[in-house]
Amino acid sequence: MQFSLRLRQLTLLLLVVDLVLVNLTTLLALWVMAVRGDRVFDGTFVSAHVGWFFFLSACWLLSASANGLYDSRRIVDLPSTLRALGGTIVLITLAYFGVWFFLSDILPRGVVLYQGVGGFVLIGLWRVVYALMFQREAFVHPVIIVGSGWAGQTIAEAIHRYAPAHYRIVGFIDDDPAKQAQPIRVSGRGGASSFEHPVLGTSHDLVRVVQTFNVPEIIIAISQHISAPMFQAILACKEQGVQITLMPTLYEQLTGMVPIEHIGDNWNVALPLDSAEAGGWYPLAKRALDIIGATVGLFIFVLLLPLIALAIKLDSPGPIFYTQERVGKGGKVFKLVKLRTMVLNAEASGVPLRAQKDDPRVTRSGRWLRRLRLDEMPQLINVLKGEMSAVGPRPERPGLLAEMDKVIPFHRLRNAVRPGMAGWAVVNFDYVDNLEDARIRLQYDLYYIKHQSLWLDLRILFRMFGQVFALKGR
Repeated sequence: MQFSLRLRQLTLLLLVVDLVLVNLTTLLALWVMAVRGDRVFDGTFVSAHVGWFFFLSACWLLSASANGLYDSRRIVDLPSTLRALGGTIVLITLAYFGVWFFLSDILPRGVVLYQGVGGFVLIGLWRVVYALMFQREAFVHPVIIVGSGWAGQTIAEAIHRYAPAHYRIVGFIDDDPAKQAQPIRVSGRGGASSFEHPVLGTSHDLVRVVQTFNVPEIIIAISQHISAPMFQAILACKEQGVQITLMPTLYEQLTGMVPIEHIGDNWNVALPLDSAEAGGWYPLAKRALDIIGATVGLFIFVLLLPLIALAIKLDSPGPIFYTQERVGKGGKVFKLVKLRTMVLNAEASGVPLRAQKDDPRVTRSGRWLRRLRLDEMPQLINVLKGEMSAVGPRPERPGLLAEMDKVIPFHRLRNAVRPGMAGWAVVNFDYVDNLEDARIRLQYDLYYIKHQSLWLDLRILFRMFGQVFALKGR
């Protein structure tokens, strides 16, 4: 018997059980705190500390998401899961002590320590059980891909790279006679391995194949016009209760990117034509958070500035700050403020140059400022002015933007929202060194624009803080 769950359902199961265990370990921590303090552990005691359940649950959701604890690639990889779990506990502890610094008189420290230890043990054991159970064949979700062309092969590769333990590709269906004779070969994780999947027939065989292999879901990977026979076959499958999924939709779920090269006639489904910034409460809430965050951040920056300025001046001659033209929302050009991290006349030729890995133009102090991302803190001024946001696509220089707009489809859509200091592309992808990197970055940026929310913004900010602590700036 096959017990088939879709990836989102499995993720929801993980989330629900994790939250139950978080609250259970919080209750256990309160019990330990009561026993150690010679207090009575009863309903009155728990009610007096009920805020801990909400605080630690919220911290868990943000920290776990920031550490990729619900990433489909890590869910069944025990070493990666345990590393992400450890990072989650560390972030929660840091968040707590950040609050405790201001409220040390009323917040006990022990409860977070007890909850962290208990959470690591119980959730770690639960994840071990999950990984061992859902790797069994009975729980794998079989799918058929309709279309074995470029789009079909792309989604097959995404499945092998991002969710190999959750999906089993039964094969392809394609009406092209030339594709019936040989299997389709696709790359696996990291491109180090490859897999072959058969073409099981044409549109006339789709219903029979679905019934033969008991397939609960088919993926439509036809980017152009769907023929009448294929459309009728898909409708017949839907009539039998089979889940119909468009390739761009699943690709987004697996990768966090919009597949700009493969959307074809599905452009109206894939592209972010309805931005959350266009109206409603989200832009107001986001702007309020920008103002509060920028104000606090600038206060901290002013305290650090004397030491930073001294390091820059002693390292190389020149100003402490510099400004550079960048393109903002709607294509409006503004002056971005940064700390100087390169030697003077770094672009003596007048041609815009991207910063490269181990760029010789970067000074010694500048290298550390970049690793800690302190060089970007003056951009908080741009945030206060409304030219930027805390979260959004990184602003590009006008000359480089014009170059990319000519060769990368939909690239100008990056300007549909305010640029940000942190972004979905920044936390998921390395720096942009060439046009191919810019193409990949755009797919992440479009995903962010399409799925904008305060929850996604908070996830990005938490992941950015994690990269700062890991010195991943460049």
